[in-house]
Amino acid sequence: MSGSEWIIEAHGCGADSLRDLPRLQLLFQNIIDGMNLHPVDSGNWHQFPGPGGITGLRLLKESHLACHTFPEYGSLCLNVFCCKPRPDWDFESILQGLFDAHSVKVRRIERPYA
Repeated sequence: MSGSEWIIEAHGCGADSLRDLPRLQLLFQNIIDGMNLHPVDSGNWHQFPGPGGITGLRLLKESHLACHTFPEYGSLCLNVFCCKPRPDWDFESILQGLFDAHSVKVRRIERPYA
């Protein structure tokens, strides 16, 4: 048995979109719905003052979903960990659509338990 973890880096994003909490919450909801995940809470969010970004965490029955945005660099870092294998998901399209990302790098890591 093993889990799957996705590490996603999006670059060239619009700075204002990376400071937009409702947009990040929509991203999380799209991932939760699209990957058939099961949240155990409503999430925790921290918005840094001024031109800073946002850090978010959502606990899942499957493990967690986390993000960090860096408006000053136009980047968004996303992490999804599932304790059971899941099919890949189209992170690139949603990040391009919501944040105007120019490049998206997705790495999938299998996490064996034994």
